[in-house]
Amino acid sequence: MKRIYHLKSCSTNVRILKELNTEGFELINIKEQNIDAETLDALAKQVGSYEALFSKKATKYKEQGLKEKNLTENDFRQLMLEEYTFLKRPFIINGNEVYIGNAKETVEAAKTSLNK
Repeated sequence: MKRIYHLKSCSTNVRILKELNTEGFELINIKEQNIDAETLDALAKQVGSYEALFSKKATKYKEQGLKEKNLTENDFRQLMLEEYTFLKRPFIINGNEVYIGNAKETVEAAKTSLNK
């Protein structure tokens, strides 16, 4: 599978996509088509948890008082399936390799993988 889940209106995501060789990748704007349960479950299994895929920087995370709650893995999963804003982004799936988020190290690793 070669997919990149991103947010088209996010300047950081746009910048990252410009830096990557996305030829042959399915680009999915998560605002228009949120990630499906099957893909989310597979990613969580690969990276070790749903929490690792969850964006605690999302405005709604603070607005809904989620910071004060002890969220379970099921809670993280459900929130991401219900609302795209809770997904760290971009999600880059390059076969068996997965890169989640916009941390500099993550983006550099994705560049190395995709720009081969």
